[in-house]
Amino acid sequence: MANQENIDEENQIIDKALNPKFERIGYKDQVLDIINSLDLTSETDKSILKSRFLYEVLNYDARRNHTKKYYNGFRFTVTVGSILLPAILSIGQMDPDKLPNNFNDISYWSAWSISLMVTICNGFLQLFSLDKNYFELAITSEQLKTEGWQFFQLSGKYDEYKDHKEAYRPFCKSIENIKRKQVEKEFSGKGEVKKKKEFDFAKELKNNLPEQFKPTSAPPSEQSILSLLGKIAPDKVKAAAQGLSSLKQTTEELTDAIDDVEEGLTENEDGLEEDIEAPETKPTSVTKPTPPKKKKQGK
Repeated sequence: MANQENIDEENQIIDKALNPKFERIGYKDQVLDIINSLDLTSETDKSILKSRFLYEVLNYDARRNHTKKYYNGFRFTVTVGSILLPAILSIGQMDPDKLPNNFNDISYWSAWSISLMVTICNGFLQLFSLDKNYFELAITSEQLKTEGWQFFQLSGKYDEYKDHKEAYRPFCKSIENIKRKQVEKEFSGKGEVKKKKEFDFAKELKNNLPEQFKPTSAPPSEQSILSLLGKIAPDKVKAAAQGLSSLKQTTEELTDAIDDVEEGLTENEDGLEEDIEAPETKPTSVTKPTPPKKKKQGK
């Protein structure tokens, strides 16, 4: 019984999928009920979705279909004319006796009319850029629809949000970006293109680091840095630590040797200064003897 019920349910699902009425439902009928059932902050947000998102999708669909008619018509004319023209010209190479009367005039004017029609249609395609506009409008319409379904399902880029209230603003931003890019394509060279923001590698790396590797408020200690590096590459860190320890020991030995040399130099300088500053012995001065004074004799 259970298996029969499951088979009946599958048949019902298949019957619903093949129901012709689902083929006549357009995008507006599918999305309008979904927008009305969303749990958003206010009714204004729903009105914005209808006016800005749903209207833009329907507008691009209408423009795509309108452009599609002319694009397919001109392309069909160019293709058929390019096939008929060499066929008509090749018929003229047959035996004139087997051809009907005035066939040369008919083939001439037919070839002239077809070539002119092909040239005009091809010129319209190039002048109005129907092929480019048709492809861009179709791609933009599908991008908006895909963005809308991801928002409704909270999938894709919106799978990180809990509900539609949190995803509402990012969704509106994405819709405006798609619209802006389409406008820049239609009026290339005439719109103002904003400069791209410079990529901040340090900031992005800090934001994308796991919680265990994110820096704390206090500066990391030497031990924490060594432990972190040890987890990433233990062999290289061990070899680097040994090299640093040997380098540190060698530096200390050189420092002690330099200190000893400086002390020896200072001692030699002090000895030289003492020798220079010692008092010199002055030579004793020799006093000359004074001659005796002569007495005056009376007359």
